[in-house]
Amino acid sequence: MTDATLFLGKGFQFPPKVDATTGRFVMSEGEEDINEAIYLILKTRLEERPMCPEFGCDIEGYVFDLPDARAERGIEDTITIALTKWEPRIDNIQVTVNKERIQEGILLIEIGYTVRKNNNAANLVFPYYLEEGFSTWR
Repeated sequence: MTDATLFLGKGFQFPPKVDATTGRFVMSEGEEDINEAIYLILKTRLEERPMCPEFGCDIEGYVFDLPDARAERGIEDTITIALTKWEPRIDNIQVTVNKERIQEGILLIEIGYTVRKNNNAANLVFPYYLEEGFSTWR
């Protein structure tokens, strides 16, 4: 096992893929696994998982809201709460809604965080479609 795996974990790559050569599921590890876990949390609706209905993030509730300051703050708070609850490997979560592409009906949700085990700063951008809700997978 690599140092990254010991510190940060290893899991199935998301979305799941099968290695054509070995026939086994492709795994991701380290900070890549954290990044994929964040996407998984954001893309899972509350009550979507029957055995864990509280898992996920309730951002689909903002699909038809006006992109005003109240909705932006709600999205930021909702994501921060979900990531704080469901991704224990990260700290210092900062979520910002960027309206750069709002004319296209897209809010770019910028998420910055620190990896707890090694204090590495990381970030990702999650596109949120105002009329459809979730983004397509990267």
